[in-house]
Amino acid sequence: MNFDLHTHHERCGHARGGIRDYIEAAIGSGLQIIGISDHTPYFGEKADQAQPLIAMAKSEFSFYVAEVLRLKEEYSGRIEVLLGVESDFFPEHAELYRGILESYPFDYIIGSVHQSGGVSIFNKRRFNGLSTAEKVLQKETYYDLIARSARSGMFQILGHIDAMKGFYPAFSDIQTDAVDLTLRIIAEAGIAIEINTSGKTKDAGGWYPSDAILERALYYGVDVTFGSDAHDPFRVGDDRELVAARLREIGFTRWVYFRRKQRNFVSLL
Repeated sequence: MNFDLHTHHERCGHARGGIRDYIEAAIGSGLQIIGISDHTPYFGEKADQAQPLIAMAKSEFSFYVAEVLRLKEEYSGRIEVLLGVESDFFPEHAELYRGILESYPFDYIIGSVHQSGGVSIFNKRRFNGLSTAEKVLQKETYYDLIARSARSGMFQILGHIDAMKGFYPAFSDIQTDAVDLTLRIIAEAGIAIEINTSGKTKDAGGWYPSDAILERALYYGVDVTFGSDAHDPFRVGDDRELVAARLREIGFTRWVYFRRKQRNFVSLL
């Protein structure tokens, strides 16, 4: 069963192509399942579209859901289209997000931390001039947010859990127990993490998360899934077979996808 659960489209303002383009690309790539998972609007902000180049407008959200559901029906028998969404995690707005997301029939929700300490995790300057202790604090604050998102019960999948390395590869070398602590919490919460191949498009030049984190995730019994995080149709399914092979080398025997928020296992052997 070939699948990709993490794709975006033009509504978010920084992806190219419409939803249909991603579905057609998935068919062309030989996938049996394609998940559409664009960014949630900034529900906690007053403006309809607080960040036009980052997330869709609040007024577009219901149209997004309706379009995916319509295409799910249209493509039935050719490919299974899953209704997903990638939701930011802001602790101060968690209940607002929970109420909105629970009102739609999502197959899965990806919980992703894109801001830590009020600053984008992809801000290229956030580590400039910091001491070793301050870098550790930055990393621990980030993983605390991921751990809190795991405990929230809002998500089936956690997205790109070391994406802060995207434009700061040295992030992986910052020593702290926070990663192991977070993986234990994720395991206890029964949430999957994704192997996200979009890291190859950043300075880090590799997938999220690192092999070292995946080895620890296996140790703690964390399930894994796959997402290209495609923002262009040509990246749908990108490196999926390479990821599967690497997971087998690490020792994983299966990965998962979600339908109606229920976990489905797919053998890697």
